[in-house]
Amino acid sequence: MFHTIHSDFLQVSIKQVGIELCSIKNKQTGTEYVWQGNPRYWTGQAPILFPIIGSLKDEKTVINGQQYGIPKHGILRNSTKARLIHSDTNTAIFQFHWDDETLLLYPFKFVFEVAFQLKGKELEVSHTIRNQGNEEMPYNLGGHPAFNCPAKEDEEYNDYYIEFQYPENEATWLLGSNGLISDQSKPMLENSSAIRLHGSLFDRDALIFRTLKSNYATLKSDVSGDILRVDFHEFPYLGIWAKPNAPFVCIEPWHGIADHESTSGNFLSKEKLRFLEAGAEETLSYSITILE
Repeated sequence: MFHTIHSDFLQVSIKQVGIELCSIKNKQTGTEYVWQGNPRYWTGQAPILFPIIGSLKDEKTVINGQQYGIPKHGILRNSTKARLIHSDTNTAIFQFHWDDETLLLYPFKFVFEVAFQLKGKELEVSHTIRNQGNEEMPYNLGGHPAFNCPAKEDEEYNDYYIEFQYPENEATWLLGSNGLISDQSKPMLENSSAIRLHGSLFDRDALIFRTLKSNYATLKSDVSGDILRVDFHEFPYLGIWAKPNAPFVCIEPWHGIADHESTSGNFLSKEKLRFLEAGAEETLSYSITILE
C-alpha cells in the first residue's frame, strides 16, 4: 500500500511499509527521479535509518548493561507497523509506535513520525521523534534516498556528477569488508566542489563525509544540466552510495554512522548520537528539490 501527494509540478508516492519514499515524478515530463528498486542491483528506494545507521559490530550492542541485536539500518526499514495519520493534497504524515517487539531490539519507548510535504518542486521530509520513556534516549537518524542516474534517456552514468555548495577538502572514511568504519581514509575532494560518478566509484562501498561545509549537494548532468538538490543542513554527515555499475545514486543525510571496527560495543560509544530527554521531542528534516 502506498499514498500519493501532489503539487502543480510533482507527484510523490510513499510506501506505508517502512515509510519509504518510492516515487517523485515530474507531472509535465513524466520523468521519474526515484530509483525503482530493480532487484538486479538493490531493492531499496529510500529506507529510513533509525535508531542506527549501517551495521553494528558482530550485529550486537550493549545498552544499560544488556545486549541487543538491532538489524542493519535499524527497526523501521521494511516494517509493516507504520500507519498514515494525516493526509491532504500536498502532505502525508506517517507514525510508527514502539511496542513489545521493538523493545526487544531497542529498549526505549518512542513515537516516530515522518511528514512528507510538497511545496512546488520541493519535497520536505521531516522526522519527529518523541521519547515516551522515563530516561534519556540515544539514537542515530539518517535518510537513504536513491535517485535514477541517469535520469534521462540517451544519457550515461559517466555524464553525471554531484556538486557541493562550496569547494571542499574532504576525505572519505573507508569501510571494511564487515561494513564497519575502518581507521583508513582516502582523499576525495581537494579544494573541489564536484565528484564525478563512474561505475567503480563505490567499489569500497559508500563515500562517507564528516566535515563538509556545504549544506546541500546537487545532482547534475553534463548533457541536461541540474537535475535535483538535496539540502541536509540539519544533518552533520553525508553518505553517497550506489552498487557498483548500478544506474542510481544515493545522497544520504546522516546523524551518525556505522560502528567503528574498534568499537567497545557499548551503544553510547556510537558516533554522533543524539540524546532526547524523557518526555521530549525533536524534529530533523532534509529536502529534495527538483531543478528542472
